[in-house]
Amino acid sequence: MKYDVKICISYDYDRPAVGGRHLVCLMPQDLDHTQQITSATLHITPDPAERLDRRDFFGNHLTEFSFRGPHDRVMLTLTAQLWRADAPHCLGPSASLTDLPRQLALCRDVGPQSPLHFLAASTRVPRDADMAAFARSYVGPDATVAETVLALGNALHTHMTFDATATTVDTPAAEAFAKRRGVCQDFSHIMIACLRSLGIPAGYVSGLLRTLPPPGKPRLEGSDAMHAWVRAWCGETAGWLEFDPTNASLAGGDHIVVAFGRDYSDVAPVKGMMRTSGSQKSQQAVDVIPL
Repeated sequence: MKYDVKICISYDYDRPAVGGRHLVCLMPQDLDHTQQITSATLHITPDPAERLDRRDFFGNHLTEFSFRGPHDRVMLTLTAQLWRADAPHCLGPSASLTDLPRQLALCRDVGPQSPLHFLAASTRVPRDADMAAFARSYVGPDATVAETVLALGNALHTHMTFDATATTVDTPAAEAFAKRRGVCQDFSHIMIACLRSLGIPAGYVSGLLRTLPPPGKPRLEGSDAMHAWVRAWCGETAGWLEFDPTNASLAGGDHIVVAFGRDYSDVAPVKGMMRTSGSQKSQQAVDVIPL
């Protein structure tokens, strides 16, 4: 499927900000065989004094920029055209849970796609006894890694309620799990914690999700959304499997990948600092339009 993608993020300040340095992670990925970018541009208003486009360790596209003078608004506009395939769910047979430790012990790859980077606790995904106990309750006898990923993802979808008012971007995963409520970021962090507690390498995928209007209703401009889901390593033959616990589905042609990381802190769409007083308001609009 070919898509036109547009993301608009704006920040309005009560009083002018003086200076500021920011880091943006919004550019979709170019992935062999599953996602190809035809064109992509990130426009920043006002024009920054400095701008650097680069890649991070995991291969994500980052844009650093800074302002020197006062400004009361910042607007980021990304436009892109891309092709996305229905991603293969596994490249080969999944490893068994009992054989996975042996395969990980033999792994000597320390590159960006190495599963070894996704085993330990990370900034937003600490070890948690309650989530570990929940994970253990869904491990079947003689289960494969892929079967465990699907079982856990579907269980979380059943036990958690999507609630945009229950958490904020800074809510710890353990708190969201205790409430059994949250958004896609919370669902993903909880699932990652559960998988890692079983010794399964798991990471965070930041991206976009194409949404469909109700039957007979027009599509509303800006109604799509930034999204997050999970990738889990199912062994040296199967590779990475992506699952969306918020929607209880394997990631496919409607999931557009922006960035891979250990958790949200690696791939936050916008972060930075500035000097100002008063409050600020932000708005976000996302369009994923099939061509």
